[in-house]
Amino acid sequence: MRNMKYLDANVFLYYILNPETDAKRLQAKKILTEVANGSVPAATCLLTWDEIVWAVRRLLSLEMARSEGAKFLGFPNLRLLEVRAGMLSTAQEVMEEHRLNPRDAIHAACCLENGIEEIITDDGDFRDIDGLTRITLEDAARSM
Repeated sequence: MRNMKYLDANVFLYYILNPETDAKRLQAKKILTEVANGSVPAATCLLTWDEIVWAVRRLLSLEMARSEGAKFLGFPNLRLLEVRAGMLSTAQEVMEEHRLNPRDAIHAACCLENGIEEIITDDGDFRDIDGLTRITLEDAARSM
């Protein structure tokens, strides 16, 4: 999936949770707009839905979580990647080598197993993973 960008859950969460004038929200909005209009090919794994719904429910409300979960599932031009059982071996290796938490290890494995070389995230835990380049929201938004 050459040139495909992987969107970490924090791209969506900055947009949903941060105030309208917040820099991170504006960066996330720019990225998501470019994906939605088809200018930037992007993917994320199904686990992202869980992360979004869980965070929104915990920080806002169950009703908002339901609404944001539905929006995510209908997001235009976003490829949703399955987490297959075989990816868990890669996730285990990444988790052990880079001391990632399990969810981040699954995101990294999803990228690596699908040939995606760039992940847009502000999560510093994705630094220094062989075969994966971390792009901050600021850098991604600036380049679009």
